[in-house]
Amino acid sequence: MSDKRNWSHDSVEMHALDAGADDRRADILIVDDRPDKVLAYRAILDDLGQIIFTADSGREALKQVLARDFSVILLDVNMPGMDGLETAALIRNRSRSAHVPIIFVTADYEDEHRMAEAYSLGAVDYIASPVVPEILRAKVKVFVDLYLLAQQANRQVQEHVALVEERVARTAAEKATRRHAFLAEASVALAGSLDFAAIARETLRLCVPAVADACALTLVADAAETAPTKLRWPEHGGSGTQHESPGQGIGEAANPWLREAIDRVLKTGKAEVMPELSRATTDTPPATSDEPERDGVTVSDARYSIAVVPLVARGRTLGALSLGLGTSGRELDTDTFSMATELAARAAIALDNARLFEKIQEQDRRKDEFLAILAHELRNPLAPISNAVHLMHAAEQDRARLTWAREVIGRQLKQLIRLVDDLLDVSRITRGKIELKIESIDVARVIAAAVETSRPYVDALEHVLVVSTPAEPLWLKGDFVRVAQILANLINNAAKYTNKGGRIAVSACREGTEIVFRVRDSGAGIPPEQLSAIFEPFRQIDRTLGRSQGGLGVGLTLARRLTEMQGGRISAYSEGLDRGSEFTVRLPGASGVWPSDAAAGEPEAAVTSVPLDLRVLIVDDNRDVAHSTAALLRAAGCNVELAYDGEEAIRSVRAQRPDAVLLDIGLPKIDGYQVAEHIRAERMEHGPLIIALSGYGQDEHRLRSKRAGFDYHIVKPIEPKTLTGLLASLWSGRRTAA
Repeated sequence: MSDKRNWSHDSVEMHALDAGADDRRADILIVDDRPDKVLAYRAILDDLGQIIFTADSGREALKQVLARDFSVILLDVNMPGMDGLETAALIRNRSRSAHVPIIFVTADYEDEHRMAEAYSLGAVDYIASPVVPEILRAKVKVFVDLYLLAQQANRQVQEHVALVEERVARTAAEKATRRHAFLAEASVALAGSLDFAAIARETLRLCVPAVADACALTLVADAAETAPTKLRWPEHGGSGTQHESPGQGIGEAANPWLREAIDRVLKTGKAEVMPELSRATTDTPPATSDEPERDGVTVSDARYSIAVVPLVARGRTLGALSLGLGTSGRELDTDTFSMATELAARAAIALDNARLFEKIQEQDRRKDEFLAILAHELRNPLAPISNAVHLMHAAEQDRARLTWAREVIGRQLKQLIRLVDDLLDVSRITRGKIELKIESIDVARVIAAAVETSRPYVDALEHVLVVSTPAEPLWLKGDFVRVAQILANLINNAAKYTNKGGRIAVSACREGTEIVFRVRDSGAGIPPEQLSAIFEPFRQIDRTLGRSQGGLGVGLTLARRLTEMQGGRISAYSEGLDRGSEFTVRLPGASGVWPSDAAAGEPEAAVTSVPLDLRVLIVDDNRDVAHSTAALLRAAGCNVELAYDGEEAIRSVRAQRPDAVLLDIGLPKIDGYQVAEHIRAERMEHGPLIIALSGYGQDEHRLRSKRAGFDYHIVKPIEPKTLTGLLASLWSGRRTAA
């Protein structure tokens, strides 16, 4: 028997005309080793209009079964080799074909044993040969119809599944579209303003009703405390009107369980979800009679869900967004929670940008204010200096007036230098350029040094200054000069903000392992709301107080930063305006080890005598500075020449061979660094001493001076005695070395 696929003529014609109809017809397998029987069975079954396959052996039948699914198998029992029973057993062992109906055809119809074996192998019927065409056709038709019905049902199930999947995909696509549109709208809305309050309101507006039925926005203030909670909820009845609370404390805005959840989220920065809540489980007050009903159930009886999502930007938790769902029948599903998280992320970035913008505006305002103060403070000493100079010209023969004018100029010059020094110290601390010499310090001596610095200021305002220290010696670990500066700044601040004739007390004691300094005054006091801000740069409590005393508002900033750099801390206390104030400085204590002489205060004064035969070249494009410096050095016995730019300086050095060159950095044509390099490149037998005398005093300028060949770098203005003493000592040291 051929193993090829055999078709009835009608089936072949139908298949040729409409191949798509095959999936609505059943496959029938005829297995018999006799071709005449196969031909007869095919003729009988052709009227069913199905697709007929044939096999002439059990082995060939198994191949056919592996290739396709059959609605029914007509199987001869007596075949050579693998008989029908063995073939049926193998077909049943395969899971996919285990339930295919098998009709046995045999001439041994009376053999009950073989019939029982056939039924045990899963035969659905047993037909005697020769077959009756009508009976065979009827029995096969039953199984074909069952198969076709099953296939139809399967197709309907698949179509239904495909329809459901399509609907699900369409719904997901619509959700994604709405989500993307909402988030795009949110991004535009939140990015449209840099006003912090406006962004908070916009966040609430975006939440209700697009994401939740009600929401609460809790923000963390800059001072690490919780700001009031803003609420938003829809009007009952679904009118679309939204209500908003301008701000409540968390305790007023929520029940204890929600307040605790918000606190946890603010602390951990992780979202929390509370599904399936009810009024009973949250201890909410009972519903009022005006609460609407939905499907016969009041809102108070409905179950709802709440999520608390953190607002995180740049690693900081700025607040929490609490969302409530339930009154509208919506649930807090994954998509809603994801949308809430995305909105919270965008809101956090917008709020963070707004807060940064506010800080920038505040810093810009303070910068402008500082520049105005700086201009004012620089003009203050310039006015008396100008007046004194005018009087010196007008009263050249009046020695008393000349003495007074010189004293005024000296005092105001010191004020200018103090202002510049304060600014430079703030700059150095900010850039981490201050180096401290930490060692054991005698507390009594450092207080004495601070009092000595502040005494003229205190006496000028006729204050009473009282110093109190224990009888036993106290020691601390720190930098002597900087600790004295801290205390002097605090004493000056107390004097400045205390009315004339006030009282200032300075005390020191040991508390545990710390040395504690306290500076009290009877002055203007500090408002409680400004206590945390007084150590910020350029802050002054009352612009109307102490203006005659001047100041840039950096003294307390310096005191705080210098204290912290030495491992200490500083704090301020005041009972309020006109109640005085107290500043407390705590520094690490130390054992009683005497410091070196150099650490006890300022270094000893340099030798101030200058050899009369010293030749000095002064190079500065500011002619007043050049001529006034020349006059000072000539008065000290020096032979002085002048140059006003870099090229002239190089020519003068070559022509005059000076012993020392005072060289400004910022020169026209060739700057001071290049001039120094040219001089050193000359390789003179006795090269001049080169001193940078400049307004640039940062570390990078000093390092560059050293690399260019300068012997020393000093910052303008410098005390005349210091200049002449430095010049003499450095030159003396060089001559000794030579």
